[in-house]
Amino acid sequence: MCGRYELHSHPAALALAFGLDYPPEIRPRYNIAPMQDVPVIRMNQAGGRELAQMRWGLVPRWAKDPSIGVKMINARAETLTEKRAFRNALQRHRCLLPADGFYEWKPGNGGIKQPMHVGMADSAPFALAGLYDRWLTPEGDALDTCTIITIRANTQLAVMLERMPVIIAPGDYERWLDVATDDIGDLLEPFPADAVTWYPVSTRVNSVRNEDPELIDRAAEEKPTPPHEPEPDSPAEVPKTKRKKNPRPEQARLF
Repeated sequence: MCGRYELHSHPAALALAFGLDYPPEIRPRYNIAPMQDVPVIRMNQAGGRELAQMRWGLVPRWAKDPSIGVKMINARAETLTEKRAFRNALQRHRCLLPADGFYEWKPGNGGIKQPMHVGMADSAPFALAGLYDRWLTPEGDALDTCTIITIRANTQLAVMLERMPVIIAPGDYERWLDVATDDIGDLLEPFPADAVTWYPVSTRVNSVRNEDPELIDRAAEEKPTPPHEPEPDSPAEVPKTKRKKNPRPEQARLF
């Protein structure tokens, strides 16, 4: 599953990396979440590449209600041709979602899940494989939405997750985006393990309210807090005993 990612590269660098005619008007984002508008690269009618904003969470054109999008943030590569929601988009509406990294949560001791930032070993921006569709409201307004395709994790990431987003190599951008080409099965595979790297980040990324550059800084892995052990001389360690009171001096003289 891919449920959070980030994109902070300079617009000029993105234009160069993805073959856009001009730098896109976008700002750095460090905690992109489902149901938000995200930048998507697709082919335009002239055959060139353009960057458009779409809501993350696919709403198929035949859907009665756009709320279905919350269940469609990911699409399994193995069943794209079987699912009605994705079959048409795979044939007609393929896209790329530019990213600098995505977040995954590594299971740890004590029930703690450690967020991890996954990116390219060379720190370059990369492309997540996506599909998009257009849904029309009863009033005729258009809603463009997208989903991220996932595949089984590569050998490096399999230690912390079962699935990862499909990453398209730069040399395959044209083939993926050109819907006249249906020979794309080999692109729907785990990205090479030696090309990716990952490191722990702050648990602040768990909240979508947090959106700042510090989210992608390397952090120490969270450790479970050990149970408190009282000091040897504390009341909790030394049981209280009932002591006999000394008799008052007046009483002592009576015996």
